[in-house]
Amino acid sequence: FGCRDPSRRENEVTRMKSDPLLPGSVFGGILLVSGSCIGAGMLALPIATGLAGFFPSLVAMFLAWAFMTFTGLILVEISGWFFGQVNLVSMAQESLGATGKWVAWLSYLFLFYSLLVAYVAASGTIFSDILKEVFGLSIPGWFGSLLFTGLFGWIIYLGTKPVDLFNRLLMFGLIAAYIGMVGVGVAKIDPKLLLHYAPKYVFSSLPILVVSFGFQNVIPSLAAYLKGDLRRVRLAIMGGSLMTLAVYLLWSLLVQGIVPYEGAEGILSSFQQGKEATHALNAALHSKWLTVFAQGFAFFAIVTSFLAQGLTLTHFLADGLKISPIASSGRLLTFVALVPPLLFALYDPTVFFKALNFAGGICAVILFGILPTAMAWIGRYQKRITSNYHVTGGRTSLIFAAGFSVFVIACELMRLAS
Repeated sequence: FGCRDPSRRENEVTRMKSDPLLPGSVFGGILLVSGSCIGAGMLALPIATGLAGFFPSLVAMFLAWAFMTFTGLILVEISGWFFGQVNLVSMAQESLGATGKWVAWLSYLFLFYSLLVAYVAASGTIFSDILKEVFGLSIPGWFGSLLFTGLFGWIIYLGTKPVDLFNRLLMFGLIAAYIGMVGVGVAKIDPKLLLHYAPKYVFSSLPILVVSFGFQNVIPSLAAYLKGDLRRVRLAIMGGSLMTLAVYLLWSLLVQGIVPYEGAEGILSSFQQGKEATHALNAALHSKWLTVFAQGFAFFAIVTSFLAQGLTLTHFLADGLKISPIASSGRLLTFVALVPPLLFALYDPTVFFKALNFAGGICAVILFGILPTAMAWIGRYQKRITSNYHVTGGRTSLIFAAGFSVFVIACELMRLAS
C-alpha cells in the first residue's frame, strides 16, 4: 500500500493540486455523483416503494441513502491507502487477497448483467409506447427490446467518444423531461393517495433503493477529478447523494400521489406486471403533455443508463479477459455484453423489477457494502494502515453497515425463495 509512507501520499496530493491541467470543483463532483445515481432506476422506485406507501417507504429510502453514502465514504478512505487512481477490484485484491479480488470481480460482472437485463426488459414497453404515440405503429414489446438493443448496442460498439457525446445530449433531454413532468403533474397530486400504509413491504424495496443510490464505481474518477483531495471528494459525495435523495423524494411524491394503489394500471398491478412508473403515470392522468414528458423521461433514463452500463461492461470484460476493446474484438465484447441480457429480457419481459432487486439485493450489497467494510476493518485494525481522510464511527459503524448488508441480502434471498 502506498500509505506506508504517508509523506509520499501528501507529496502526490500536493502535486495533483498544483497541476493546472487537472480541473476540479466540488460542484462538478456533486453533479458526477448525482448523475451516476439518477437514471433508469428511477423508473422502478415509486412502484417498488409504493407497495408500502409513501410515508413508510421514506424509512427505507433514508436507510438506503445513509448506508450507501457511508460505504462510499469508506471507499474514499480506502482510496487514500493507494497512490494514483485505483478501482474497487484492485482495492479488494490488495486488502483481502485473491479471494477478495474474485468476489469483487464476480459481483461486478453480475451487477452489470443484472442492470442490463432490467434496462432491456423495460425498453420494450417504452419503445413500443413511443412508436405508437409518435408514428402510430403498434409493435410487440419483445420487438421493441430487440430494436432498442440493436440500435444503442451499435453506439456502444463505436466506443467511448460517441457514447460520451450522445450521452450529453440525452442528459439535457432527461433533465428537461423531468422538470416538465414535475411541473405538469404536481398540481394533480391527491394527498389521500399518500396515506396508503402497508409497512410490511418497507424492506422489500431496499434492494432497488440500494442500487439506485449506487455511485461507488465513480469514486476513483471523482478523486482524480478533485486532484486527490479526499476531503473535497467527501463534500462532493455528501452533496451528490443529498441531491439524489431530493430528486427521488419528489419523484416518489409525484407518482404515488397520482397513481392509485389498486386498479388495472395501479401501483400493485404495475409491480406484478413489471411496468415502470411513467407507464402508470400516463394511465392515471391521460394528459397529453404529461404523456410526452413521461415518455421522454423514460426513454432518456433508459438509454443513458444502458449506454453507461453497457460501455462499462465491455471495458470491464476487456480488462478481465485481457482483450483490447477495438476492431473485431470490440464486436465480440459488445456481443458478449449485450446478447445475454437481451435473451433474458425476451424470455421474461416482466423481469425489470426482479433484475433490479437481484442487482441491488445481492451484487451491489456485496460489492458496495460487505467488501468496503471488510477492507476497512482489516486495513484499520489489523494492518494499521492510515489515510489522509478517516470516516468517523469506528468499529461500531462498520459493524452496523455489515449487519445492514447481511439484512438486505437476507431479504432478497427470502424473496427469491418465495
